[in-house]
Amino acid sequence: MWTELLPLMTYCFVMSSTPGPNNVMLATSGALFGYRRALPQIFGTNSGVAVQTFVTCLGLGSLFVAFPVLHQILRVTGALYLVFLAWKLSASALGEARETKPLTFLQAAMFQAVNPKSWVKSITLASVFMPVGLSTPVGALLVATVGLVIGFPTASMWALFGVAIRRLLTDPVKRRIFNLSMGAMLVVLAVSFLL
Repeated sequence: MWTELLPLMTYCFVMSSTPGPNNVMLATSGALFGYRRALPQIFGTNSGVAVQTFVTCLGLGSLFVAFPVLHQILRVTGALYLVFLAWKLSASALGEARETKPLTFLQAAMFQAVNPKSWVKSITLASVFMPVGLSTPVGALLVATVGLVIGFPTASMWALFGVAIRRLLTDPVKRRIFNLSMGAMLVVLAVSFLL
């Protein structure tokens, strides 16, 4: 069993710790609001990914194989949503937004439905890392649980990175530059998902 779990754990760690929409937004929330206020977003992100992984392992992933156009629709929808989030960050940086706040648990969980990186992760987990010798529901639960356990500390790491640079953002000009930079990073991610 460990010979199957180690590659699964490694893949989950790499996908959870590398830059992507969730991690950019978590770093931004940590920087702007602190770790405690980012916790609902951290839990929501990880719960959303776990549920997505579970249902994909149960068979949802086969829909993307059978109907490739669904994957295209998801990529475009996800990219457009990332551009919208980038616009919101940029608007707050330019003083056009009245009040910004971190994503709620539900918003972060629901974001996974349009997050292309989360879908890539879930589909890969379902097609490559499902354990042999377990029933589909038990295997799906195991894969989702491993992702959840690994996802929390990596998501926390990104939020804490934001907290670490928070002092630099007390200056309104630096804060504006940070928000514009994070918004630009989301646009770059959106474009990368379309290419």
